[in-house]
Amino acid sequence: MIETGHLYITWERYHRLIEQLAIIVDDSKWEFDHIICIARGGLRVGDQLSRIFDKPLAIMSTSSYVEEGGTVRGKLLVSEHLTMTSARLGDRVLVVDDMVDSGHTLHVIKEELPKRYTSLKDVRTAVLWRKGVSTFHPDYFVDFLPSSPWIHQPFEHYDNTRVHQLPR
Repeated sequence: MIETGHLYITWERYHRLIEQLAIIVDDSKWEFDHIICIARGGLRVGDQLSRIFDKPLAIMSTSSYVEEGGTVRGKLLVSEHLTMTSARLGDRVLVVDDMVDSGHTLHVIKEELPKRYTSLKDVRTAVLWRKGVSTFHPDYFVDFLPSSPWIHQPFEHYDNTRVHQLPR
């Protein structure tokens, strides 16, 4: 539901978007052998796609939305290493995140990965939402949001919840 520049997503809608993304990637007939999810926003997306496609998952941590409760972009920090259980990264990787907002994060990662992992032959990107303000165009996406609303995802309430606030 879009309301005054805000898009509110339920858990049901969130999971359905991930399923739709899987179908879009599958319909492309592109063969890949590894998924890299961008943490934190891409963790859930990457986990579900890894299960659906039965592909190994690697995690790359980034941080940029750090100020004012995560609503203002700061300097982009990208982890030096991938976290993964396989011995090496595959030759064709699908990099997933929840959304492409400005496009800065996915642009940097798509440029940086082949420099770090010289065996890479193909890197493609997939997101649930592509915002109209983005300068980066992912290879796969589910929803194009020309008005670039702020997306409220179902897990965001944990950003401001601390353990002492949980019911016991």
